[in-house]
Amino acid sequence: MQRSRLRNAALGGATVLLTAGLVGTAIQKRRTARRVRDLRQSAAGGPGETFSTEDVADLPDPVREYFATVLREGQPHVDAVRLEQTGTLRAGDASSRWWPFTATQYVTVDPPGFLWDAAVDVAPLVSLRVRDSYRDGDGSASVSLGGLVPIDGADPSPELNEGELLRYLAEAVWYPTALLPSQGMEWDAVDDGTATATLEYGGVSATLAFTFDDGEVTEVHATDRPRRVDDGYEPTPWTGRWMDYETRNGMRVPTRGEVVWHLPDGDFTAWRWRLTDINYDQL
Repeated sequence: MQRSRLRNAALGGATVLLTAGLVGTAIQKRRTARRVRDLRQSAAGGPGETFSTEDVADLPDPVREYFATVLREGQPHVDAVRLEQTGTLRAGDASSRWWPFTATQYVTVDPPGFLWDAAVDVAPLVSLRVRDSYRDGDGSASVSLGGLVPIDGADPSPELNEGELLRYLAEAVWYPTALLPSQGMEWDAVDDGTATATLEYGGVSATLAFTFDDGEVTEVHATDRPRRVDDGYEPTPWTGRWMDYETRNGMRVPTRGEVVWHLPDGDFTAWRWRLTDINYDQL
């Protein structure tokens, strides 16, 4: 009798967890669909442009070589992107644990915007939902348990808006036509292998130093990207590293990378990712 009651209780508990998980998944899907719809509606769309080497004739040598490497003559400009990632991430310091994640990211180019929607596995059958977004010049971030119970978040602010625009600029190597001067990008030479790119949007200016090697972007660097610390932000040097380029939809894009915060007590690698799928001009 006792074993029967224990078995029934265990089955009942499992049913509650399963039901809660299914409800949470359904709510997450609806929320994500609504955010993607809002992102899509803000995109300009319109007639498609194409790339010509004449578009970059006046750019610094390493930038011109980059476009000649990653784009082909007549390459259609990217309007929207949907990509899939797997990887690991952590927060805190170098002693923090790495957590595996899977993520879908939705991007629009005109105007710049994105939604990064990730599931982070923290225990068996337990995951955190992490969303990072930028739309209409405003950034936001949220962390929730199973997509239902809020744990942390950040509302639009000048610091967060700048940080999210910097992220968009850094990740433009996935949609390289967004880096063209016709898309509002300003390039300035630094040396034979480095140039800075500056993008202004929503009253915010974002500048990154791009490092090139054999016609590919290998690093991007910000001298003072806003880093969230407690309830505020600290300007902190930050680097993104891009690797393993492959041709997707006629464009050369990186399929692996990592991001590093350069802290006073040493470098802190916070995010490592691998691209598993990418689709252009659809969200």
